[in-house]
Amino acid sequence: MLDISVSKEKKLVRQVPGNIASDMDGEKIILSIENGKYYNLGDVGGEIWDRIADPISIEILITNLMEEFNVQRDVCEADVHNFLEHLIEEGLIKVE
Repeated sequence: MLDISVSKEKKLVRQVPGNIASDMDGEKIILSIENGKYYNLGDVGGEIWDRIADPISIEILITNLMEEFNVQRDVCEADVHNFLEHLIEEGLIKVE
């Protein structure tokens, strides 16, 4: 398991360049040029994908999503961390 929770306020997350993204019926579809796989990120995942086009702190990302989707911090943190860990494992994003 990747630990992105330590000092999360200081960590920046961003997309790895070179992937192809497309919107299909309101959902974000990503093609990884590196491994040739397609990923359906869904509507909220697509929203996160768009927000990490440029480096953004995980804390700001969570705060912005809480405000937009009216969700509790603990729920939002858990969901975002799980989603980001999956994207890291697939090589689609970097956390620095």
